[in-house]
Parts: sequence; C-alpha cells; structure tokens
Amino acid sequence: MKFRRQVTGEVSINLTPLIDIVFLLLIFFMVSTTFSRETQLSIDLPEASGEARDRDDRQIEILVDERGGYRVNGQALVDTRLRTLQAAIYKISVGDTTLPMVITADAQAAHQDVVRAMDAAGQMGFVHFSITTRQPSGNGSSQ
Repeated sequence: MKFRRQVTGEVSINLTPLIDIVFLLLIFFMVSTTFSRETQLSIDLPEASGEARDRDDRQIEILVDERGGYRVNGQALVDTRLRTLQAAIYKISVGDTTLPMVITADAQAAHQDVVRAMDAAGQMGFVHFSITTRQPSGNGSSQ
C-alpha cells in the first residue's frame, strides 16, 4: 500500500494585528494618563547655632506630640485633619502670614505629622518657618 504524503503548508503566525493592538493600547494609556505635578514647599532650614532665640509674643507655635496630635499656641485640636489645623492657625494669625511660625515635634512623632503641619502653613502662605531642636549633650543624653 502506498500512502500519499500530505503536503503541509508553512506554519506562521501573523504578528501584524498583535502589534497594532499593542500600539493602540500604548496610545490609549499615554492619552488617558494624568501627570500630576507635586507641589513643593520652599522653606529655609534653620541653622543649628548655640544661641537660643527670643520668643516673640506674636509667633505661632505648633506642637506635634508622639501620637500625631497638634496644639497651636497651647490649644489642643479636636482632630488631626489638615483643615482643622489650618482653621486653628488662621484663628491665631487673623490672616497675617508674615508672623513667624515655630514647629516643635516630639522625637517619636511621625514624619507625616510634621510635614502635614508644614503643608498646612505653606498652603496658607506662611514663609517664616523654624523647627525647634535640642543640642545633644556629650554623654549621649538629651539636655
């Protein structure tokens, strides 16, 4: 018995539709993606000198405790939202953004809580920031 051999055609995959779809998806994502620009606070970092600054009666002092709670000039806030902090700052400053602002944070406070205080003041237009620090003593304990 003589079997006929079947002629097999060349097997190939047409990649043109696949490439078209990939380019269409690429164009779709490029067009639909929003690029947001991060806002930046421009502040002058305080220099560490051995001299203590005099306390100004008209300055605004924001205290950040270790749990993320805020006190503005000694008055505790009801929550830690940005709007609450801004309202407390506005109540004390009465819109005067030239007042100096001192931010004092506990060593165990989260970085986010300090940044939120700086952001609240920056959005309101305050530009005179300072952050309180302590000089470390020679034996490793705090002064």
